[in-house]
Amino acid sequence: MLMLAVSDIHGHLDALRAVLATAEKRSFHKLLVAGDIVFPGPEPLETWRRLSAAGAVMVQGVSDRAVATLDPNALSARSEHERTMLERMKAVRSELGELVLSRLKRLPTHQRIPLEDGSELVLVHGSPVDPAEALTLDMTDEEIDALLGDASGDVVVCGMSHVPFHRLVGDVHVINVGSIGEAPDGLGASPTFPYAERPLVAHATWIESTPSGIRVEPIIVPLDEPAPRRLAAR
Repeated sequence: MLMLAVSDIHGHLDALRAVLATAEKRSFHKLLVAGDIVFPGPEPLETWRRLSAAGAVMVQGVSDRAVATLDPNALSARSEHERTMLERMKAVRSELGELVLSRLKRLPTHQRIPLEDGSELVLVHGSPVDPAEALTLDMTDEEIDALLGDASGDVVVCGMSHVPFHRLVGDVHVINVGSIGEAPDGLGASPTFPYAERPLVAHATWIESTPSGIRVEPIIVPLDEPAPRRLAAR
């Protein structure tokens, strides 16, 4: 079974399209999305629709929960940046509508997928112990192990930190798949969208499950050219 794992799209539909256009060169079986799907990027509703149409396995990210559960009219901004983000939250909530907001609210924080060798993959936004706390590249094995917990599974696929890495911590494969919409190694100013920088590259990770274990292949997709306007997943 071949899986394409992505995270932190943040409503950047063109970046998602570019990754999936690249992925179409291989036949894959599952699309895994480790949260932070729609906010604050320019096309939240179409991003949600594309992933839903592809049958993506998704978990709830921190920004997904905020957009789905918080009333921006009841919040007070303490800075100009917070004021800007609250205005953007209002616009995103309005564009998504109540039906999609309710589905975002109901997204699980963890998804468990059985693998061919009898092991289990856990998909989460941050970490198995706390979905709102990231597993990051600069953490020690001991720090990561503390956030894996007793029910982490054999493979943990996550995002949140926006920086991809793959490490074996004890017997657990920890795979952070980086970010599609906010990869820190490639951001540029957007002349048309003031709420977030334009991504210049996007991260994704191939995970192939076989009877003898898993193979992991991170990829970086340049975003200099316009993305194809189609999406396909098998």
